[in-house]
Amino acid sequence: MTRGYRFFDHTADFGLEICGDDTPSLFYEAGTALFDLITPPAAPGRCIRRHIDISGQDWADLMVNWLRELLYLWNGESQLVRGIEITTVEETRLAAVLSCETYDPDRHEIRNEIKAVTYHQIEAGPCEDGWRARVIFDI
Repeated sequence: MTRGYRFFDHTADFGLEICGDDTPSLFYEAGTALFDLITPPAAPGRCIRRHIDISGQDWADLMVNWLRELLYLWNGESQLVRGIEITTVEETRLAAVLSCETYDPDRHEIRNEIKAVTYHQIEAGPCEDGWRARVIFDI
C-alpha cells in the first residue's frame, strides 16, 4: 500500500489501515481519514487555527491519543478538522496545528457517527516501505 489509507469492516466496528512515508505523513493521513469517515470533504467555511500537543507511551498509544483528541473536537466541540499540519512527532509526543470549522447542519452532511477510538488490535510503527498503522473505531 502506498501513502494513504483504506477502511475495512470489522465486526460491529470500523477499521482503518494507514500508510505513510514517514511519521508526520502517517499521523496526517490518520487524522484526514477520521474526518473523511465522519463527513465528506467540502470547501471549508470560516476556520480557526488550534494548536494541540498529544503524548503517548509508544507509537500505538500516541496514535490512539491523537485520534481521540481529534474525535473529541467533533463530539465535544462540534468542530470539523479541515486541515492538519504536523509540527513535531516523536514516539511519545505529537504537536500539530489544526484548521477547524464549526459544524453547520445546513452545510455539512454527517456520514458516520464515531463513538470511540479503541486499543483493540491497534498497530503503529515502521514497515518495509515507510510507516503503517491499523486502528479500530467503535461506531
